Amino acid sequence: MSDPKQGFATRAIHDGQQPDPLTGAVNVPIYLTSTYQQEAIGKNKGHEYARLTNPTRDALEESLCSLEGGSSAHCFASGMAAITALCTMMKSGDHVVCSDNVYGGTSRLFDKVLVNYGLAFTYVDTTDVDAVRAAIRPETRLVHIETPTNPMMSVTDIRAVADVCHAKGVELSVDNTFLSPYLQRPIELGADIVMHSTTKFLNGHSDGLGGVLVCTKPAQAETFRFVQKCTGGILSPFESYLLLRGVKTLAVRMRQHDANGRIVAEFFAGKLGADKVFYPGLPTHPQYELAKRQQRGFGSMLSFELGSLEQANAFATRLKLCYLAESLGGVETLICHPATMTHAAVGAEGRAKLGITDGLMRISVGIEDVADILADLQQALAG
Repeated sequence: MSDPKQGFATRAIHDGQQPDPLTGAVNVPIYLTSTYQQEAIGKNKGHEYARLTNPTRDALEESLCSLEGGSSAHCFASGMAAITALCTMMKSGDHVVCSDNVYGGTSRLFDKVLVNYGLAFTYVDTTDVDAVRAAIRPETRLVHIETPTNPMMSVTDIRAVADVCHAKGVELSVDNTFLSPYLQRPIELGADIVMHSTTKFLNGHSDGLGGVLVCTKPAQAETFRFVQKCTGGILSPFESYLLLRGVKTLAVRMRQHDANGRIVAEFFAGKLGADKVFYPGLPTHPQYELAKRQQRGFGSMLSFELGSLEQANAFATRLKLCYLAESLGGVETLICHPATMTHAAVGAEGRAKLGITDGLMRISVGIEDVADILADLQQALAG
């Protein structure tokens, strides 16, 4: 059972991951079963069918619930499946306020799919609390924010936005993918729901897709359990196992990600100028003081401006140790070009409004020896 007095690293290793009662195995088994033997009609051992529950996934959900400090957690087949499940709380005619600089896949889901079902979305700069307040309508059901944002690394005051939401009877969901619960705890700051693409830092090894919603209220849990049952977009036992394994090392990985991220940010600031680097851990960042208060660290996500698509491509093609790739949060350093990767669906006009230029690159700093990361970045910039 979870002991809230225990430290984060202890809970990451033990909560939900008790030794197997049958064999004593210290790792939760991968329960590769689609169904379960019933003891009698209407009597079972807690499981009926794998779409509803699976012991490996149950252990994972207990673990993630503990780490975020929620009341329940619900895992899905991807981060986008989790966002889709989040929106099942709404009905036709409801309205959502969302961070304008949100992951491109999120805005694509909202604007290309969910609007067809009668939902309405308004995008605002959620670093401006007054803008959030002004965007809320009588029919608003949810405010959804990313902080820091992808890829411009803007930081939203979670507590201030939560206060605005609750004063108006609206729930707040926070995408905590970039920092993980080790570096940021949105529920402690007033968030009602926390979501992650577990593909990223929670997994940490670039080998499994997943998503999770962590709840604070029974009604939310009832909704998301029902969605898991009805839609079937649940996390497989094997992916659940990979994620349980990744979570065990989350604390030590995030400490190294954070340490390397700070050094790489300083490197780029020195080479390109601080105004060309977007990282909340730089004193020049407009929300630096907020990030210091709200976060336990600054993480390893940052973006930097190279001036043009030609320069960005020249840099990317010279990389040797670091990988030009989609995604983030793996132990290896991953660098992406948002305009053609994560935010291609936003369109040129949308990217221009957000400051996502053709020369912008985003880096997820890995946990390699930082001297080797810097050497690769140095030679790529030199080209």
